[in-house]
Amino acid sequence: MENILVFINQPLITLGDQTITIAQLLLVPVVLLVGWLVIRWGGKLINSRLSKNEVNPDAIQLISRAFHITAIGVLALTTLELLNVPLTAFAFVTGAIAIGVGFGAQNIINNFISGWILMWERPIRIGDFLEIGDTRGTVETINTRSTRIRRIDGVHLLVPNSHLLENIVVNWTLVDRLARSVVRVGVAYGSPVKRVAELIEQAAREETAVLDEPSPLVIFEDFGDSALVFDVYYWIEANRDRDLRVIRSNLRFRIDELFRENDIVIAFPQRDVHMDGTLRLEQPLDDALEPAFDPKQSDHR
Repeated sequence: MENILVFINQPLITLGDQTITIAQLLLVPVVLLVGWLVIRWGGKLINSRLSKNEVNPDAIQLISRAFHITAIGVLALTTLELLNVPLTAFAFVTGAIAIGVGFGAQNIINNFISGWILMWERPIRIGDFLEIGDTRGTVETINTRSTRIRRIDGVHLLVPNSHLLENIVVNWTLVDRLARSVVRVGVAYGSPVKRVAELIEQAAREETAVLDEPSPLVIFEDFGDSALVFDVYYWIEANRDRDLRVIRSNLRFRIDELFRENDIVIAFPQRDVHMDGTLRLEQPLDDALEPAFDPKQSDHR
């Protein structure tokens, strides 16, 4: 046993005044493994406790991310301490790595810092419905480098965090989930306009998803080329673009039913053609050349 202790305590590597023994090299993997297991267990424990207390998902992710970074830093310092390696020994190497990272990983650092800004300031949160250019979707996770968004057609997008901070992003649910929409309908000229407005408002109020406050508003928008144009504005609590589209469809179905019951015609494009001069109909040439009917010839047949 003494021979084993003497063997594992023999100096293996010497760095200046510091020596590293075999025992230290054998202890480091054990410490790293145990430390990593403790970090994972601690992260899961934090997530479960905060979730049970109904803490906001963004706050949970921020706290979990901070815990992981801090714990990994402590584990790295502990490993160096076990090896008796002073931090000053890495001063030159750290400086060289910092310069290389500064030139070669600017985008990565930019996205990393942007991710922390997003999680700290929370202009975009998990569950928000975003519109980025022509893309619409729901935020699922905000990671260190990118944000994962589930598009309305089910496709997942990974958007760099810096892109969300440097470009215009429409957040439909930043303050609340209220969204306003509009349905336009045109009726034929000669229709009773006040009755038309009443029926449109009735259809909006009958839709359960439409909020009573602010109440639906019907506007006689314009005298169109072929129709009297009406718009109905209404508010709903929408989580995604599909909600707005489904409710607009329901309103159009109901408006069509009410118009049919009240003999109101939904307009369609019409054109009146006016002709100047005299209109004359001539017999086609084929009819003029056709021989006249002869009864005698018919009898001989």
